[in-house]
Amino acid sequence: MSVLGVGVDLVENARIQHSLDRFGDRFLQRVFTQGEIEYSQSMKFPARHLAARFAAKEAVSKAFGTGIGKAMGWKDIDVHREPSGEPFVVLEGGAKKLAEERRVATVWITLSHTEHHAMAMIVLEASDR
Repeated sequence: MSVLGVGVDLVENARIQHSLDRFGDRFLQRVFTQGEIEYSQSMKFPARHLAARFAAKEAVSKAFGTGIGKAMGWKDIDVHREPSGEPFVVLEGGAKKLAEERRVATVWITLSHTEHHAMAMIVLEASDR
């Protein structure tokens, strides 16, 4: 196995809260999957958890070197949680296609957030085949 790409992103929670206040459900439905929305809204401070997922989506797109747009959309990157709480990423659509083309074997993710910021780091591990 070898590292194909690394991506990191840092988001101000207030930026996500501002988008929620200004655009509400339109923002949520454009950027997040239903599972991400439900999980985040079940938490005491939803914007912090949404910000971490936003950062994860940006970090994945950076690890691929494409950004969000033509190659992959916001909802092509879906952050889930294991019963233990460990996050993992499911790729769909354009992101899944890129992963298959580049022979990505594993997408490693770590998330963190504080009162003011959320961050995500992604490592794409490729199969040597």
